[in-house]
Amino acid sequence: MDAADALNEIAFWLERELAPTFKVQAFRKAAAIISELGPDEVSVRARDGRLKSMKGIGDSTFTVISQAVDGAVPDRLATLRERNTQPLASGGAELRAQLRGDLHSHSNWSDGTTPIELMVEGARFLGRDYLALTDHSPTLTVANGLTAERLTEQLDVVAGIGPDDGVRLLTGIEVDILESGELDQEADVLGRLDVVVASVHSKLRSDSIVMTQRMLGGIRDPHTNVLGHCTGRLVSGSRAPRPPSEFDAVRVFAACAEHDVAVEINSRPERQDPPDDLIQLALEAGCLFSIDSDAHAPGQLDFLSYGAERAAANGVPAERIVTTWSVDRLLEWTHAKR
Repeated sequence: MDAADALNEIAFWLERELAPTFKVQAFRKAAAIISELGPDEVSVRARDGRLKSMKGIGDSTFTVISQAVDGAVPDRLATLRERNTQPLASGGAELRAQLRGDLHSHSNWSDGTTPIELMVEGARFLGRDYLALTDHSPTLTVANGLTAERLTEQLDVVAGIGPDDGVRLLTGIEVDILESGELDQEADVLGRLDVVVASVHSKLRSDSIVMTQRMLGGIRDPHTNVLGHCTGRLVSGSRAPRPPSEFDAVRVFAACAEHDVAVEINSRPERQDPPDDLIQLALEAGCLFSIDSDAHAPGQLDFLSYGAERAAANGVPAERIVTTWSVDRLLEWTHAKR
């Protein structure tokens, strides 16, 4: 098999398993290095040993490349494929099969780990119809958020990426809801996007009155399509535990229903956001939902399994989940308010 493809697929499965980033990046980096050489040159250098002396090619990646060049499925890849035959979550299989896209993902333009093209390839590998690229907005400097100028540049890049075997890449942003309730990006740029996910990332311990007003401001903005990870909680991982933000959920979800903003069911295992009781409140309020991966690497796109399991367990009907919709229906909805 193609050696670069083998390296990238190994990285995909490691990302799916939440392996340490440095391990994943060893395979991604090696794939990028040999992609510049071409398959014939890779084969020659692997067989005469020169490849092993190249910076960025270690023992593990050299073994994978050598086995691929010899026409075999590398042992490391075969093991990972066997280990990842089952869905990440056991529940929600019927709903998971109905999901057609993902409205929340990040690339290396902000705090994701890979180029846009590899995120699209991951979505293709998983059989998705569409993927929204939603890198961060400028105030979130720790995540290398996009200024209006950088976002405009990214739009040109996305325009040059055609559908990859049926996967449509949608333009978007995960825009911060500022303390004022305003969105952290210029309105004219937001108006050019397919999808706007609005999230709170700062001052998460604000009192309920302040946080409620802040969230309501973001929800009422006509550009907002999805309210991202609404509580900001973390239930696992190095930064956990982080308790959920306090806000008037009844008012917030009523505003989401009124302004046609979907409540995100964030599928990251460390978030599980919103909690089950808030999913129930959003259901009662008549909200739409968006099951999203919040992926920062291609393998994490498969986290949708976790979101589907939680949505099914809470009785969320498929017809109220916008990521079960066709891309045409979805885009008609996202652009309706603008």
